[in-house]
Amino acid sequence: MIDLRLLRDNPDLVRASQEARGEDPSLVDAVLAADARRRATLADFERVRAEQKSLGKQVASAQGDERAALLARTKHLSDEVKALQSDAADAETELGTLARRISNVVEGAPAGGEDDYVVVKTVGTPRDFAAEGFEPADHLAIGEGLRAIDTVRGAKVSGSRFYYLTGIGARLELALLNAAVDQAVGAGFTPMITPTLVKPEVMAGTGFLGAHADEIYRLEADDLYLTGTSEVALAGYHSDEILDLSAGPQRYAGWSACYRREAGSHGKDVRGIIRVHQFHKVEMFSYTQVEDAAAEHERLLAFEEQMLARAELPYRVIDTAAGDLGSSAARKFDCEAWLPTQQRFLELTSTSNCTTFQARRLGIRERTDSGETRAVATLNGTLATTRWIVAILENHQQADGSVRVPEGLRPYLGGLEVLEPQTAQA
Repeated sequence: MIDLRLLRDNPDLVRASQEARGEDPSLVDAVLAADARRRATLADFERVRAEQKSLGKQVASAQGDERAALLARTKHLSDEVKALQSDAADAETELGTLARRISNVVEGAPAGGEDDYVVVKTVGTPRDFAAEGFEPADHLAIGEGLRAIDTVRGAKVSGSRFYYLTGIGARLELALLNAAVDQAVGAGFTPMITPTLVKPEVMAGTGFLGAHADEIYRLEADDLYLTGTSEVALAGYHSDEILDLSAGPQRYAGWSACYRREAGSHGKDVRGIIRVHQFHKVEMFSYTQVEDAAAEHERLLAFEEQMLARAELPYRVIDTAAGDLGSSAARKFDCEAWLPTQQRFLELTSTSNCTTFQARRLGIRERTDSGETRAVATLNGTLATTRWIVAILENHQQADGSVRVPEGLRPYLGGLEVLEPQTAQA
């Protein structure tokens, strides 16, 4: 949630952030007005309650007509206190509702929408398949040849955008995810197998029940949500707690299945396993002091690039534009691998600095040297997902339909160097 102190002290900064995102800047004035009403109502409540308490003491020593008058006044004040208390609660609710509609304040992200990203750097050179003498096949054709991906039976059992990873496909996903966990542990992250069902307050606390709430699966009978990333469960892990960050960030790496309805993306990347309803992911999550958040963001990006190097993929890093950020992110970097058959870059990882936005909603604080508490910063970043298989198959394919295994993944596949096509199976 937006820092109300920041909003009061520097409303123009928040307005500019809203405008950069393409969102409504007038919400700032609405929140300021609601905040003023709340504070005025609270002041009236405290004033009348103080008078009520004072009269209560006078009643004890008063007699006769004076006592009767004081009792009548006390009863009137009691009714007024109840009414003002109700007004204050309503004002608090109104303020909270409006404040939650304001997205996190952008920090350094370029203005604009989905196409206004800035390329930070490009690493590696895409292969020239024409020079090698063959036309590259797409990941699904390769995966079917390896008997690694089965979308036909996935659709038969679960519907469109579901699939089976079979044989070497299953092993390749496990290799990716285990390599990601090993890298995370080596960097000081605590590995976690997280819940994939969470309560509404946790889902809302991370900022996922805003504009993209229709992409989330909800179990109405249980009032629980299926998570689209372990970021949600990891953010909720320390909700309503006070952390000790004096020794540095607390870092977790969550492995989970992830579920996304992909509402509004009909017809987009429907072939294969690029945009699916269920996948696996290893997600980094850091709790840091506010002052260390930007540096931690750079660390998470570096960890992602280490994994891309392990997979030997040509990629670029983009600074995502403000209008393409999720509501909780102040800044986000995406790593996108080259996809030969579509001649475009495909997002494989993203890392977001959510500053104190999620922590304010979830009540996650730290105690300062002065003894006071303040919100911590939270950050997240992807280390590997099922989608990486797409880029690996396409970039490392060979003319005979086989796929060269990147050296960094070979130890996780029993030393296997090449994935060989398999005889068709009914």
